[in-house]
Amino acid sequence: MPQLTARERHRVTFRLNGRKVEVDAENRTLLTDLLRHEIGATGTHVGCEHGVCGACTVQVDGAPARACLILAAQIEGTDVRTVEALAPEPGRLSTLQAAFREQYGLQCGFCTPGILMTLDALLTAKPDADREDIREHLSGHLCRCTGYVTIVAAALAAVEELRKEQDDNA
Repeated sequence: MPQLTARERHRVTFRLNGRKVEVDAENRTLLTDLLRHEIGATGTHVGCEHGVCGACTVQVDGAPARACLILAAQIEGTDVRTVEALAPEPGRLSTLQAAFREQYGLQCGFCTPGILMTLDALLTAKPDADREDIREHLSGHLCRCTGYVTIVAAALAAVEELRKEQDDNA
């Protein structure tokens, strides 16, 4: 990590959703603020700002991470994915997103981007995830609307659909 000074902005270079980004940030800038206010990637939501609620979850080098706990300077040279990266193309939902829509996996939608990023990482690492895997990975997310039943149902539906897609491609 580069030597930081309090009075200067520092160049941070990383990949965001597959594209190289170079942006200047103060040394105290959080990743949530960099994404939302400097870059305009507003899909990452800011909830508790203490790493408890999970609304700000993004993927850093493929692993779920709380963007409100990461300084912008810490992402130098990394690959960051946000919820904006899930859709395969404009106007088309990913399998996971479509399952959330079909299974009513969201209500107010505030927690949804973070949950989607956690589940995307899980299903990438473990495409055959079961109910217990899903519930365990969701344990760090707060959702006050759904009671998690429809979220888990949506994740299980996505697992099944991904399995069908894999079988069709085999």
